[in-house]
Amino acid sequence: MANKEEVKLVSVPSPNLIPERDVNSSPILEVSHLGIDFGGLTAVEDFNMAIGRTEIGGLIGPNGAGKTTIFNLLTKVYQPTRGTIMLDGLDTANMNTIQVNKAGIARTFQNIRLFDKLTVEENVKIGLHNQMGYSAATGVFRLPKYWKTEKAMHEKALELLSIFNMQDMANFAAGSLPYGAQRRLEIVRALATNPKLLLLDEPAAGMNPSETAELMENIRKIRDEFKIAILLIEHDMNLVMGICEAIAVLNFGKVIAKGTPTQIQNNPAVIEAYLGKQAQEELKKEV
Repeated sequence: MANKEEVKLVSVPSPNLIPERDVNSSPILEVSHLGIDFGGLTAVEDFNMAIGRTEIGGLIGPNGAGKTTIFNLLTKVYQPTRGTIMLDGLDTANMNTIQVNKAGIARTFQNIRLFDKLTVEENVKIGLHNQMGYSAATGVFRLPKYWKTEKAMHEKALELLSIFNMQDMANFAAGSLPYGAQRRLEIVRALATNPKLLLLDEPAAGMNPSETAELMENIRKIRDEFKIAILLIEHDMNLVMGICEAIAVLNFGKVIAKGTPTQIQNNPAVIEAYLGKQAQEELKKEV
């Protein structure tokens, strides 16, 4: 796997870091003191993060650390107990999941959520309705705008599918695709909503090494072609360290480290969170 050049991270007005190339533009996402309680349990506490407009960022941590909960807060599956989420300068307080999606956040899920019985193209078109919809009357009566919009959506769906070389699968039932192809389709459907920030929850889960390497290249391609930011949760450390420019590490709902891949790899708190003190001591003895 080719080594990527590590970017320089710089401070922004909030206590966060973004890639140096994005410093002249306001962050696409600024999260301040975010937290959520479930009954008497605090699942996330004082979470802070900024994402630059063209950043590929990572959110990592042991199982149960709160990573998917963060995604659910950003997309308003859960409403935060406290804290602020600013998307492109807009406070998302009181928004629901649909409103946040229209404002510019799209996501994929740990457990794939496709419409299995619909075709691949139809799944992508569902995402496109954010920007290419028509009225119910137009659809019922098949007015000229209906046919014009359907043609445009068909062409756009195939264009998006071509990112993963899936255009020839357009008429396949989504549920009939291999697991890796379903993962890729979910990313395409998210892109169809025209996001400013794309959240990928374990995008490489179930993929073999060659599929994972191809995914890495396509994530870069998506960032470069669509000029959007990407934040991913992933347990495949080769993927995280190979593609992420900035990484935040969660443990028990709190950020314990932030920095470049090199900084994170050498951070004692991160090593302890993943290995535990006992395993860390055993490794020292063996060296």
